[in-house]
Amino acid sequence: MFQLGKTIVSEEIIENDFVCNISACKGACCVEGEAGAPLEDEETGILKDIYDKVKPYLRPESIAVIEEQGTFVKGLDGEWETPLVNGAECVYVTFDEKGVAMCGIEQAHRDGVVDWKKPVSCELYPVRVKQYSEFAAVNYHKWHICDDACSLGKELQVPVYKFVKDALIRKFGADWYKELESVAKQL
Repeated sequence: MFQLGKTIVSEEIIENDFVCNISACKGACCVEGEAGAPLEDEETGILKDIYDKVKPYLRPESIAVIEEQGTFVKGLDGEWETPLVNGAECVYVTFDEKGVAMCGIEQAHRDGVVDWKKPVSCELYPVRVKQYSEFAAVNYHKWHICDDACSLGKELQVPVYKFVKDALIRKFGADWYKELESVAKQL
């Protein structure tokens, strides 16, 4: 672990390789698991604000869950997250003709319907950020469903932190990322 400003960063994001292999996993990270995507406080308001614009991109079962539970929920850990359909799929997930999971919010963003791309936790994955009172912990989350992504990352020699570069800059800023690159070179 090393410190960058008000973050404590795991060396695992430098030491491990990762490139999402959507053709292999079919977007399993949006479908499997026991909780929705983690949300930051300000993202809950964004989801409320954009819901009517994103709604046409969503599946009927997702709309039903959102109309019943809301655009976000409090998880078992007490943190905000996206609601789930059938206790597994994120309500914002859609599927293409090959059964590959995609984000309805991101599709609306690509079409220019909304300005917001998607929750930062989704864009950061497999990096997870846990906010504490004095600092944020930046960790690598290894999940068996991403084994193909780890293999592809190793083959292409792309460390986790480079794969999620844009998301890390979105979360912490360009100067923070430059410091991270500097540490990575030293390690």
